[in-house]
Amino acid sequence: MYLETIHLTKTLPCLAEPGKIIVIGKPNRSLDLVIPYLATLPGVLAYNPETLTLTFRRPSGFLTLYPDKVYLTQITNEQEGRQVLTDLVAAINATWEHRSELVAVTRPKRAPNHLDIWQLLPRTNCQACGERTCLAFAVGLVQRTRSVDECPILLRDTAFAERKETLEAML
Repeated sequence: MYLETIHLTKTLPCLAEPGKIIVIGKPNRSLDLVIPYLATLPGVLAYNPETLTLTFRRPSGFLTLYPDKVYLTQITNEQEGRQVLTDLVAAINATWEHRSELVAVTRPKRAPNHLDIWQLLPRTNCQACGERTCLAFAVGLVQRTRSVDECPILLRDTAFAERKETLEAML
């Protein structure tokens, strides 16, 4: 076992989502050794190996890990925050137990942004997806309000099959 607990140390109002809170937790042990392995998991938005900071997207909000603290955004209440921290301890321990099967990440990582996505779209601005432009569709893909399959050109045109597969892997 790598980690025993992450103690909830503070809550703050969440400015991004009024009525929700930010939960700050302190692990009983530094996360410096496990963060590079956690960076191999899906859902990583950003990873900086120099500062050992790692951010994941949660179903709502974000989870950011530092060696000595954890931030959770858009949490409903303290009870939910404590549960997420408990679940995080289990995930950290499971990752640590399987580290021999993983390759620790040593390079910076970031999630694709809307321009990365846009470059892979047909860029015809045909509006068949319901958006005015392919760039607007790309923003929807990044925000997870749209699906790759909503682009008829990507769906049907075999010339875009490789781009479609790339987009699905990225997202």
